[in-house]
Parts: sequence; structure tokens; C-alpha cells
Amino acid sequence: MSDDLKQRALEYHAAKPPGKIGINITKPCDTQKDLSLAYTPGVAAPVRAIAEDPEAAYKYTSKGNLVAVITDGTAVLGLGNVGALAGKPVMEGKGVLFKKFADIDVFDIEVNAPTPEAFVEVCAAIAPTFGGINIEDVAAPHCFAIEKALAARLDIPVFHDDQHGTAIIISAALQNALKVQGKRLADAKLVCVGAGAAGIASLRLLVALGVKKENIFLCDRKGVIHTGRTDLNAFKAEFAINTSARTLADAMRDADVFIGVSGPDLVTQDMLRTMAAKPVVFALSNPDPEITPADAHAARTDLVMATGRSDFPNQVNNVLGFPYIFRGALDVRAKSINQAMHIAAVKALSSLAMEPVPRSVLDAYGVAKLEFGRDYIIPKPLDPRLRDTVSAAVAKAAVDSGVARAPYPSWYPKL
Repeated sequence: MSDDLKQRALEYHAAKPPGKIGINITKPCDTQKDLSLAYTPGVAAPVRAIAEDPEAAYKYTSKGNLVAVITDGTAVLGLGNVGALAGKPVMEGKGVLFKKFADIDVFDIEVNAPTPEAFVEVCAAIAPTFGGINIEDVAAPHCFAIEKALAARLDIPVFHDDQHGTAIIISAALQNALKVQGKRLADAKLVCVGAGAAGIASLRLLVALGVKKENIFLCDRKGVIHTGRTDLNAFKAEFAINTSARTLADAMRDADVFIGVSGPDLVTQDMLRTMAAKPVVFALSNPDPEITPADAHAARTDLVMATGRSDFPNQVNNVLGFPYIFRGALDVRAKSINQAMHIAAVKALSSLAMEPVPRSVLDAYGVAKLEFGRDYIIPKPLDPRLRDTVSAAVAKAAVDSGVARAPYPSWYPKL
């Protein structure tokens, strides 16, 4: 980050009122009569209704449009374990995105939790307030156990965006990138660098979509995760492969796909040169990718490239997913966000990228045209069609898979 950008960011956050989010009153509160309805004595009526029927909370309170964005600060952006309080600007930022793109209200919650179990107990205790919980910036491998425990205990959607949001966007983009290259998921040899939350979740979803486990080479700091290693946790062991490959360079030979969710400058031009014809390279470490687009294109003229950055084509950005996934889940009062809903979001994003791009999107990005192909494999974050397209697909999947408590909304497009 340049000194100029750092200073502008600090000034942006410090401008009065400090921070990025606030609370607005949604009902009239101008007269004594209004106050008697908003608080005592009138408020007793919805209290009694909810005590009699907890589902009435969705009718009489903000629960149905309120999401907790909650962290313990153990894996904040690329900054690591900076602590819960230091993670608050990111949680507020997530709230901005929820509101901006899907009109969902957020309380950001930063938890000093000494153990994963303590974090789970905090989330479970405050869950009645919310229609959904978005776990954010919690380090692996604890994040897997935390999400699993909360999903089992709660009857509202629990979604770890660093896992599933990333997986959904990667999967949608990869399906389309392979289509451009004339390849299929089922045939692709895939190398992934980064065996944390994003990497493991992405590979799980890609397997569900058709990638063969025997074609996956997952790498961590020690190299290829293979069956001969004795230092693997259960999540890494899930993708251990019987191979003689030991280094990233070994794994990259004849690979069709590279996915980087790790750190900067891990991939060399020589590695790219050993990949199969028409490779797909997703260097998603942000802000500094595993290999820069300039270096990648200099090494291979036949690749499809994506990064996590907005200043290059094909930005793989979670904002394409989580606001609309929660919007669809909340609108049908889903009890969870399951794999059927993940896959529905993948398919919706993949399909939308093949549709003609509206003029408003072209104007927003200052381009004359965007057409499905090498430099446009995934929709742009400012595409207004995302809300209806992705939310509707997720809502329908929730209904079809039996986790919805309300019918498919009449205001959504027919699917």
C-alpha cells in the first residue's frame, strides 16, 4: 500500500462519524403516540406474540434482514492474527458491502475468544438476534470446526465466506475459463497452492462439480500434500495424493489449472511454461498475486488469467457471492446454506457471464464492450443483475432442498 493510499484510507475512516456503518430508525418516532408504539406500552404486544410463536420475530423485528459479521481476528485479510478489535474495520467493510449490494443490515461483532469452543459459545448465545451469521477472518483449521459446530446447533444460516464464498466464485470462474479453453472440469489436472480455508473449501466444491480427486495436487509451505507425509491435519489429508511430485514445480508440469490462494511471487514463468496447452491461471493472493499478469502473459500467450484485483481482467471477488447468497437465504428464511445452494450460486454466476452485458456496467467500468471470453469469464461486481440472478437461484435451491421455511418469493423472477 502506498503512503498516499494509506493516508487517504485513514482519513476516509476517521471522517465524522468515525467508521463506515451506523443504525437508522425505520419507523416514525416524532410524536408521543409514535413512542408509545415503539416502546412502552405498545412494544409488549409483539413481545407476547414472539413468546407465543418464535417465528413471529420475522414479522415484528429486524431479525429476518439482519446478519452478524463476526470474527475473532485470527486471520484478518493478509495481515494474520491481529486480534479481534483490529479486525473491526474489515467487519464494518463487510457490512457496507452487504448493505450496498443486497440491502442487508449488519451488526459487526468482534470477539475476544481464547479458544474455538469459546467463539462457538458466543455465536450460539447471540444467534437469536440474527437471521444469519457470516463468520469472517477466522484462521484455519479452527474455522472448519467452528462452522460445523454452529451449523449443527443453530437454525439460521451460518456461512464462512473465506471458505464458501471464495469457493463459489472460484468455481464459477473456473468453469467458464475451462470452457473458453475447450476443456472440462472432469479432465483437468489442477494444482492449488494454499491449504487453508479457501483452498480446502474450493477443492471440496470443485470435486462436487466434477473435478476428480486424483487429478488434484494441493500444496502447502512444505510442498505437495502426498500420502507419504505424516504432518497432515485431517483437512489436508483429505486431498493427499499418491504421487512422486514433491515441489510446486513438480506439480505444475502438464497441469491444466493453477489456483493460488496463498501468497505473492510463489509461481515462476518457468513453472507456467511447463503447464499443459491452454492453461488456466488463477493467481488470487491479494494485493500481490502468486505471479503477476504481466509475467504470466509474457510466459504463456495461450492462458486465461484471473486475479483478486480490480485493476486486471477477471477479478475473482467474493462480493459477487455473499450478499446475494444471504439475500436469497434470508428471503426464504432458510435454516442453513447448504451445498445445493452453493452449486446454484455457481451456476447462476457462470451463466450470467455469458449474457450480453448492460450498458450501465460498461459505463461503470469505462469500456466499450464486454463479451464472454478470455478477458471476461465472471460478471463484474457492479452488475445490477447479480441480485436477482444469484439470489433467486439460491432461494430456489433452498426451497427445493428442504431448508426453506418460507416459499419462493413472488417478487423474484420465475425459475
